[in-house]
Amino acid sequence: MSEENRTPLVQVQNLKKHFDIKGKGKLHAVDDVSFDIYPGETVGLVGESGCGKSTVGNVIMRLHKPTGGRFLFQGQSVFDAQGKEHLELCKKIQVIFQDPYSSLNPRKTIRAILKESYGIHKMVKGEEVEKTIRTLCMETGISVDLLDKYPHELDGGKRQIVGIARALSLSPEFVVCDEPVSSLDVSIQATIINLLIDLQKKKGLSYLFISHDLSVVRHISNRIAVMYLGQIIEMAETDEIFSNALHPYTIALLSAVPRVELTDKMSRIVLKGDVTSPINPKPGCRFAPRCWMAREACFEKEPEMILKGDGHMVACHFYSESRELAEKAEKFQGVLQDGSD
Repeated sequence: MSEENRTPLVQVQNLKKHFDIKGKGKLHAVDDVSFDIYPGETVGLVGESGCGKSTVGNVIMRLHKPTGGRFLFQGQSVFDAQGKEHLELCKKIQVIFQDPYSSLNPRKTIRAILKESYGIHKMVKGEEVEKTIRTLCMETGISVDLLDKYPHELDGGKRQIVGIARALSLSPEFVVCDEPVSSLDVSIQATIINLLIDLQKKKGLSYLFISHDLSVVRHISNRIAVMYLGQIIEMAETDEIFSNALHPYTIALLSAVPRVELTDKMSRIVLKGDVTSPINPKPGCRFAPRCWMAREACFEKEPEMILKGDGHMVACHFYSESRELAEKAEKFQGVLQDGSD
C-alpha cells in the first residue's frame, strides 16, 4: 500500500529545540525537523555526532521541552498531553537508550527493573506480574536465571537486551531507538539488530532508529533521513538513498562507508572548510562552507525541502548537478581522493 493511502502513526512537524548559551545566544540543536513514520515502519535518522539526531529523540520522549513544533501520535498531540492522557501515551511510546549500563538502575535486580513499569501503570497485578515477566524474557531471549542478577553482573549485550525488554514491557506501538548498538561489539550489534527486526515483525512495532552507522541503518530501515546541523537535508527509501543520493553531504557520508569489496575504487570525499556554528546560524545552507558545489546563492538563502518524486526529498539548491559532479573527481582538485588509499 502506498504512503498516500496510509495514515501515519507518528507525525513530527516543524520540531525545534534551541538551547540558551549564556553570553552567546541560542544553539539551534534541532531546527524545523519534520517527518512521518507509518505503522510497522522503521525510519533511520543518521548524521555526524552533534547533528542533533539524539536531541530529536529526547524531545519526542519529552526528556527535553521543545522550543517549537508538534509531535502527533495517532493524531493526538503528545506535547499537550497531561495527567492520565500522558500516562496512556507512555504505554504506547517507549525508548531504548544508547548506554545499556547507565540507563538501568544499578541497585535493582533485572526482575525489579522489568517489574517496575507494571507497578506504575497497574496493567497486571499479583502472580500475573511474574508470568508476564517470564513471557517477556522468552520473547527477548533473556534467561530466567538472570532475573535475580544486577546490571553490573551482565555484559553489555545482555544489559541492552534488558533495556529492550523494559521498553517492550508495556506493549508499545512506537519505539525510539537512540543508538542502541553504538556501544557494543560488532558481533553483539548483529544480535541486537536481528532481535529488533524479529520483534517488529511479531508485534508490528514502528521504530525511529537513531545512529551514525550507515551500515547498521541500512540493514534495519525502510526509509532514511539524513541530518546536518539540526536539519534534515535528505530523506528517501533506503535503497534510493544508497543508489541515488542527491545531497552533497549524503554523497560524502556514503563515500566514507567501509566496503568489503577490495576491487571497489569508489572515490572518497574529503570535506574541507569549517563547520558552520549552530549558535545563531547565519542565513543560507549550513553545509555550504564544506560543500564543493557551493555558490553565492547557497550562502544567501536556505534551501527548501523539495519533493523530487517517489517520496525522495532533498534540501539543496543545485541537487540536480550533485551526482554528475561527484563522479568527476578531477574537477575537484583534491576534494575527492581515491577510496583505495
